[in-house]
Amino acid sequence: MGTLNSNAKISKNQVISENVKNILLSLGENINRDVLLETPNRVAKAYAQIFSGYGENPKEILSKQFDQSCQGKVIVKNIEFYSMCEHHFLPFFGNVDIEYVPRSNRIVGLSKLVRLVECYSKRLQIQEKLTREIAQAIFDNISCKHVKVRIRAEHLCMKMRGVKNQNSVAETEHEVFCERGEDNKSALTTF
Repeated sequence: MGTLNSNAKISKNQVISENVKNILLSLGENINRDVLLETPNRVAKAYAQIFSGYGENPKEILSKQFDQSCQGKVIVKNIEFYSMCEHHFLPFFGNVDIEYVPRSNRIVGLSKLVRLVECYSKRLQIQEKLTREIAQAIFDNISCKHVKVRIRAEHLCMKMRGVKNQNSVAETEHEVFCERGEDNKSALTTF
């Protein structure tokens, strides 16, 4: 199947709905059962929310900044997120910690950092890429000396299939510096 016209939201939902019907049929389900009649449409609507990050622009999210003197670190911890693993199409979820050290007197509203996490997590992802994309977007769009992002997440692709390990938590971390040197040594933290 080729690409869909980006203006065809209804068509995208219809394509997803039809493919969900095909999945149900391939599993041996009767798609005419009462409980399954609306399932393809419900899945299509759910995917519109789950993958809404494709319609968001990280640069736009971080464009609203404020002149405010800030000599120290800006840290936001425990930002909840849900995402979908691009390898198995199963959810992974957890918390994001973000830290940045402003270079100038320009800061971004704290809620914008949460929106940035939402933007990237509501796309097909792997945790390592998600961590890197959030850190790089902050570094590229906010004048800062240092950015650090840490993600702790549980992956259903490890819990309900494969190794079936119920207690594992994956942790990834990505840092971006404007330059390595004495100025950045004091910026480091362990969250």
